[in-house]
Amino acid sequence: MKKKKFWSAIVQMKSSINKQDNLLESLKYIKEASNKHADYIFFPEFQMAFSPSTQTLDELYNTAELLANSKFIKRICQYSKKYKIGVVGTFFERNPYNADKKVFDTAFSTDKNGKIVSIYRKLHLYDAFGFKESLKFSKGDKIPKPITTTIGKMGLMICYDIRFPELSRILTINGSVIIVIPSGWVQGIMKEEHWITMLKARAMENGVYIIAPNQVGNIFCGRSMVVDPLGSTLSDLGDKRGIEIVEIKRERIDQVRKTLPLLKNRRTDIYKLIS
Repeated sequence: MKKKKFWSAIVQMKSSINKQDNLLESLKYIKEASNKHADYIFFPEFQMAFSPSTQTLDELYNTAELLANSKFIKRICQYSKKYKIGVVGTFFERNPYNADKKVFDTAFSTDKNGKIVSIYRKLHLYDAFGFKESLKFSKGDKIPKPITTTIGKMGLMICYDIRFPELSRILTINGSVIIVIPSGWVQGIMKEEHWITMLKARAMENGVYIIAPNQVGNIFCGRSMVVDPLGSTLSDLGDKRGIEIVEIKRERIDQVRKTLPLLKNRRTDIYKLIS
């Protein structure tokens, strides 16, 4: 039986407040990843634009776009189709049903034909460590179905979501073997330690690959990572900008889950997660 391979391109970028500049940089990375034969490319949170704490609600709203006619997403979909590569990206999404101008922090995924196959709106807003995202953002209210890939299903989370292990477990129970976490992880005392510890924990406790592209510079710490199902670090971009190609192996997932059958050993007769 032929082993199934999946080549991932993880991006670490320093987004500016200019979304056109960030779009052009993103398109360059898509082309580069395709030339390096990646199956998917993964961008961090705030791919569309950096949102500084001084930015007003109106300014963020003016940057945001509606999903149905987003020029930012349309261009990325065109490149996804042109270069035959799946994309997980992020953008600020206007909420047409919300009169207060708060926007969604949204992740999207395309298939290799440039078709959007999943939308995820961040569930847990970063109201911690002196930040209050809820002043400018609306909470998502759905956990989308995992995305089908050549080696299994892939679930989406965003940044602060990793502090809530229920979400990654639900995605795993729903079939995910890869969990992608686009992030804008902020610098600070113990913050990198939290980041690394939780990425590894989410991988090990679920027997999944974690792909976590992060922002670097501005207020962010970098350290974009790919972690395998046993907690081994396959990629750590440190403080550099750019992309790195990492092989994801289906047989590694099956091997770890057989050796460490945490999902099988859960006491679902005593406790259950309800999604």
